[in-house]
Amino acid sequence: MPDGAHYPLAPSGYQKGRGAVSNPHVRYETQVAEAFDDGWGSLVEDIAPLRTTLTREAAKSALTYNDSPDIGFDRSLNPYRGCEHGCVYCFARPSHAYVGLSPGLDFETKILFKPDMPEILARELSRPGYTPKPVTLGANTDPYQPIERHQGLTRRILEVLDRFNHPLSIVTKGAGVIRDIDILARMAKKNLVRVCVSITTLDARLARIMEPRAASPVRRLEAVRQLSAAGIPVAVLAAPMIPGINDAEMEKIVEASARAGADSAGYVLLRLPLELKQIFEDWLNQHFPDRAAKVLALIRQTRGGKLYDPTFGQRQSGNGAYAGVLGQRFQLAVKRAGIGERMWAKALDCSQFNGRVDDRQLALL
Repeated sequence: MPDGAHYPLAPSGYQKGRGAVSNPHVRYETQVAEAFDDGWGSLVEDIAPLRTTLTREAAKSALTYNDSPDIGFDRSLNPYRGCEHGCVYCFARPSHAYVGLSPGLDFETKILFKPDMPEILARELSRPGYTPKPVTLGANTDPYQPIERHQGLTRRILEVLDRFNHPLSIVTKGAGVIRDIDILARMAKKNLVRVCVSITTLDARLARIMEPRAASPVRRLEAVRQLSAAGIPVAVLAAPMIPGINDAEMEKIVEASARAGADSAGYVLLRLPLELKQIFEDWLNQHFPDRAAKVLALIRQTRGGKLYDPTFGQRQSGNGAYAGVLGQRFQLAVKRAGIGERMWAKALDCSQFNGRVDDRQLALL
């Protein structure tokens, strides 16, 4: 999608508690519906706040594989499609178009969940030819988003991985991860788990604008403390770094994370694939009209004059002078804090995997 492509604003514009302020057309759909004023003031009347809706999705498989050279794992688990956290910058938003939904407000209000994923996962891990490697939970959407409180899919998946002694990495900005400290601590004793907590800003007001339904920065730091105290290796991801919005906080995030007990840290420069370009620009114009042009100009400086460059090796960190300085700042920050520079530096143990542990349970499925 070219820079500057137009999408309509959501009918009610900005809605408190939601991240996106627009709802792009689904790129795979041939028909487009647009608002029309019928003369009765229907375009300006108050519209009820958007509610979150849940839809069951039948999972064909549990594990998703990738061969990307940019990330440190080749398989992942995602029990939820879409994310109620509403992070406006989320690179996973465009994936909602695969199921005929908009990457904008639909992504954070129309959530699909896969209730049979734990049972399917157990069957996949029990296959004779399965070769264990660390799996990442939360690579696409957050496994501890608000609906996990009553769905409990993430905990059921952890129980399966624990039974099989399967190595696991978790990426989340949900403080709900502390609910599962009992399982995670047990796995950590066998070097089977690492948790990465994403902390984008330490400013609570900015967090409410960028990621309205995610845990507050204070609660995320507290989650780091509790995980570390329980003996669970925990990293912090300062991501995404958005030029002119939260990039000045990088050093403070690393320092605060190290004090809380994080043993390593990482960062990612803002990524704006496909519809996310305009979703982010609409959000900027809504919340930061005074600096929107400057922020977009800085982003283009890191992406060869565009808002996004998908080139492997550059997607995560960008290029150019600004991106180079950001990388140098991060290296100095982790050095001063005395923590590791890579999130997954400590290898997890695959040798304890037991693919036959669920023979009797699987016979009942």
